[in-house]
Amino acid sequence: MAHWSLNDIPWHAFDASKASPDLVSLAKAASMVEYNGQDYARYLNEVFADDEEFKPVVKQWAEEEVQHGMALRKWAELADPSFDFDRCFKDFTTGYKLPQNVQASVRGSRSGELIARCVVETGTSSYYTAIAESTDEPVLKAICLKIAADEFRHYKLFYTYLKHYLVKENIGPAKRLIVALGRITESEDDELSYAFFAAHNDGSLIYDRKMYGGRYMACAYALYRPRHIQRMVSMVLKAVGVKPPEWVDRGLAKIAWGFMSLRTRRLAGYRRQVMADAISTDLLAA
Repeated sequence: MAHWSLNDIPWHAFDASKASPDLVSLAKAASMVEYNGQDYARYLNEVFADDEEFKPVVKQWAEEEVQHGMALRKWAELADPSFDFDRCFKDFTTGYKLPQNVQASVRGSRSGELIARCVVETGTSSYYTAIAESTDEPVLKAICLKIAADEFRHYKLFYTYLKHYLVKENIGPAKRLIVALGRITESEDDELSYAFFAAHNDGSLIYDRKMYGGRYMACAYALYRPRHIQRMVSMVLKAVGVKPPEWVDRGLAKIAWGFMSLRTRRLAGYRRQVMADAISTDLLAA
């Protein structure tokens, strides 16, 4: 089946009244992270330098990631015509750098790298599903449903190659779990917080990881529901190679949901700041 294009998005249906400030902020940040897909591709091509079968897969994956960024950019520009993507993206890629000129994966093995990719695709698929289910803005909903489906397909793709490399490298479940947990903890690293900062920086702001990371996470975490967390837990366990009884799977999901709920409550003040800043900006514009 042919991949979708920007022409498949119902741009004419955009409803500015349903573009909430927190979702606009998240879309701006996500547009830059997704658009940076070619940098990720360069890193993966270095890690898998001699895998001639996998490199075309990486190329296609990166092109789809870039398209995600383009779609989110266009929506963000509709929601906020003052959004200068090119300037913000330059700020983002200057302030946040991916590993370059590597000889091997930072995860210790190619299997580890693919596990990390599975974790990322798990998170993004659930994230865009959560956005789609939380918004009434029809264009953003359409975009996020398409991206979520792509990210789930990407998960299956990386998982297929993971099984291939596990035969070669024989990485056990314990090591796989360590890699997965390590990548999960990185979800609160500088990449997303700096993207959120760059999306709002008019040149006068100073990066504060705690503040901008808090603002990003407060807006993002508030979107999730238990079903999204259950799905993430199941997908991560599959990548790790662990198939626990259903009651254990559900129990782990409840623990993860409890942690997410606690973090959301503790970060609520940051989300209020995002909303207050948006109101203040609107008043100034008026």
